Amino acid sequence: MNVTSISFPYGESIHWFSPQKIDSLPHSQLKEWLLATGSLTQRLKTHCKHFEVKVLGEHLLEPLADEFPAQTNPVWVREVLLCLDGTPWVFARTLIPQTILGSQTPNYQNADDKQIREQQNDFTRLGTRPLGELLFSSPDITPGNIEVAQFETCGRLAALATSLNQQVNSSLWGRRRYFNLHGSQLIVSEIFLPAAVEYINQSI
Repeated sequence: MNVTSISFPYGESIHWFSPQKIDSLPHSQLKEWLLATGSLTQRLKTHCKHFEVKVLGEHLLEPLADEFPAQTNPVWVREVLLCLDGTPWVFARTLIPQTILGSQTPNYQNADDKQIREQQNDFTRLGTRPLGELLFSSPDITPGNIEVAQFETCGRLAALATSLNQQVNSSLWGRRRYFNLHGSQLIVSEIFLPAAVEYINQSI
């Protein structure tokens, strides 16, 4: 891989749509992956022997234009590649407001429970742990609706795919979702790279 932390962040400003309001969605197996409501991390793990999270970068940054209108302050931005058997399948970008980074979960039952919850809420120390494991296992986090977007072949994410030796012959599709935690929201966007699209569209 040629990607380095010097190029972080890779995300690009784009308009996201409700699946019911977008003009067209992929007429292929990819459509079902885009709209699936469960954990993408868990689903990806069923299609490989070795699942890996490659962290491209994470830092407090200003959101992109119109990316997080509710936030006027810098947010914690985390960008990763989700790799299956060494091949990058998904580019994921997470935006976490500082209100969540500083939150503590109330009503601890005991000291062990408090320690576990504090570790779970420390989003800045995930390292190579998949964020999806936390989002879909914590009773305090509620997933919201899914939005979708189509990324052009001349954009930053297409350039990222090319740097990964994946040829971009058509637009890239992605999805994003809001997750609610203690009255605040974080955003997770997941863009399917060409290697993933090729595999998915060939599957039955």
